[in-house]
Amino acid sequence: MAEADGAALLRLDGVSRVYDDGFPVHALRPTTLDIARGAYVTITGPSGSGKSTLLNLLGLLDTPTAGSYRVDGVELCGAAEVLRNAVRGQMFGFVFQAFHLLPGRTALENVEIGMLYGPHGRRARRALATEAMERIGLTHRLHADPRTLSGGERQRVAIARAIAARPRVLFCDEPTGNLDSANTANVLELLRELSRAGLTVVVVTHEPEVAAAGEQRLRVVDGVVGPA
Repeated sequence: MAEADGAALLRLDGVSRVYDDGFPVHALRPTTLDIARGAYVTITGPSGSGKSTLLNLLGLLDTPTAGSYRVDGVELCGAAEVLRNAVRGQMFGFVFQAFHLLPGRTALENVEIGMLYGPHGRRARRALATEAMERIGLTHRLHADPRTLSGGERQRVAIARAIAARPRVLFCDEPTGNLDSANTANVLELLRELSRAGLTVVVVTHEPEVAAAGEQRLRVVDGVVGPA
């Protein structure tokens, strides 16, 4: 998909999410938000405020109750699931607090696994995985079992898995939640490097130092999104 000049890469217009628990729960109030290509966005807020709901809507892991959501100019509210799946698979990468690495598989194989259901053959997957490991600075750990890696190294491998297929947006949900301060700093520097290289980075966090790294900082309180 080609981005129009001056257009946001991700654009929410009046998007809301209401869950029915026997009564309406307004997880996200009507939200209008633009995220530019290459932006580094951090999202903070109290537990249960709606920040994960916002991330899930942006990442096409959930569907809005109302509003318009355009990705690279393409409307996805009400779109067929096959289109939503294609956009999510081709344009988005995801990193979570839990590393979700498979023991007994090498770091490189764990990165490749993230592309098993994509369009790439075995040789292309190996090349893309090796390139991703190089980008995160762990070529010396290609054949290591994840159980022998530090927490910071495991999260870097998880990031490599998320970026191996060359997505345009990286969504991170509490990516430093399991890390000490030194490894947190290393992961933050890696995310900054990826953003400077043109990748759009969106991070949900409860940690002030992680939130401070964002160029565009948002805060969600009671489902209402505003500047941090």
